Formats: sequence, structure tokens, C-alpha cells
Amino acid sequence: MHRVVTSELDLDIGSPVDLILQITAAQQMPVVDERLTLTQGDRVYTPTEIIDQSGSRLHRVSAEPGLLEVRYDATIAGRNPTTRTSDLEAITYLRPSRYCQSDEVFQQARRQFKGLAGEDLIGAVSEFVAASTTYTPGYSHGTDSAVTTLMTGQGVCRDYAHAVIALLRAMDMPARYAACYAPGLEPMDFHAVAEAYHDGAWYVIDATRLANRASLVRIATGRDAADCAFLSYHGGNVGLQRMRVDAWAMTETVSDDFAELVQIA
Repeated sequence: MHRVVTSELDLDIGSPVDLILQITAAQQMPVVDERLTLTQGDRVYTPTEIIDQSGSRLHRVSAEPGLLEVRYDATIAGRNPTTRTSDLEAITYLRPSRYCQSDEVFQQARRQFKGLAGEDLIGAVSEFVAASTTYTPGYSHGTDSAVTTLMTGQGVCRDYAHAVIALLRAMDMPARYAACYAPGLEPMDFHAVAEAYHDGAWYVIDATRLANRASLVRIATGRDAADCAFLSYHGGNVGLQRMRVDAWAMTETVSDDFAELVQIA
């Protein structure tokens, strides 16, 4: 399967800043061609690439005041090879985190999904969050968590993912957050999904039902959105003037019925 992804960020740098981007395809994705450029007028920045333990690629740069234009495009071919998950990694994704407070939703999860495990649990949690949450752009805030989403029943992709992750962890199933490019997504943007660890593999859950899971391109993986932000900065002032994201599959994909187990390929 061939996929093409692009992103464009225009950043208004108000003062010298330590800038960190997570917009490139993850290390394990089968990338055959890619370009990442950071320009500011005639100046071209060369970022430092840092790869974390999950294969997420962070690009760090010290930027000066002015308009910084970030451009990325890549072609991905074939499928992502599966990797073994360590015991430590599985334990990490069982613990509560900043936006996925599995300890706070423990009682709800135990009542709602009593007696369920494995594939049945994955399906039940996915269906529950999909049915009980309304996709509402502009409603949620960057500080909203799984608890907020389960109370209000509204949010965007990150909120759906956080709710799924928190409920799965409360049922003793390791779960994690993945930021992705999503061919066919409407409205197009960076996308977020959950992944559940079952029978030695990670399976993707998209309770928004907005994208074909088989065509996703992984960008970053972490405990929740705090680990996977497409842009973060320290010691300065940054304004996002413009953002454009696009992704498409060059080959036709089978429609996603969201019932079967699927891995990010």
C-alpha cells in the first residue's frame, strides 16, 4: 500500500525559542522518500533528530524571531514490520497518565465491561465510546481528559482516544495513544487513535469512525497526547499562523467495518 502525507506549518516566532516538532512518519514506518524543511526567509534550519523508545522522531531546533515555514512530505510503501513489546512497555501502558486517568474511571469500567476480556473487551469499549461521544470540533480544550470526555460526551479524536485508553487500562489491558496521518479523514488534520495490547500485538481503535485504520501512518506513540504533540516549545513565544495537513492512499483500500482487529501498517 502506497500512501503520501504532507504537512505545512507557518509559525510566528516572537522570541528565541527551543522548538520541538513531531510531524514526520515514525522510525518503523516503511518510508521510501521524505523531505523536512524549516526556512525563515533566506535562512534554512537543520534540526536535530531525536528518536524515542517507541520510534517517534522528534525534530528539535533553536529558532530566532520571525516567520518560520515548516514543510514535510513523505511517501510510505508497504507494511510496517511488527516489533516485540517488552514487559516494561506493557506495564507502562497499564498505568494512569495525565489525560487517561484509568484510576478515576475504574468503577465505571468495571460495571460497564464486567466479565469481558481480550477481543470482546476491545470491541465493547470501542462501541461504547463511539456511541456515547459526539464528534464536536472546537468544543474541547487541550487540558481536557478522558474523565471530561466521558462526562460531557463530546470531543475530537484526541478525546475519543483518551476515553478508550482510560477504560481499557481500568480493565487491565495495556493501551496507548498514537498520532497519525489518516488518508481520507474528514475534516483533514493530524489524527489520534488508541491502541490496545492483546495476545502479543497492538491493535488500533478509532472510536471516531472517521478514518480507515488500515491506511494510517504512525507519527508518534505515547501514554497520551502529552507525549505526542505535533508542536511544543520552551523558553519563547510561538504562534501557529497556518496549518495544512493532507494524506492519501495511492492504492484502493478495503472499507473498514471497525469490527475486526487491525494493526497500524
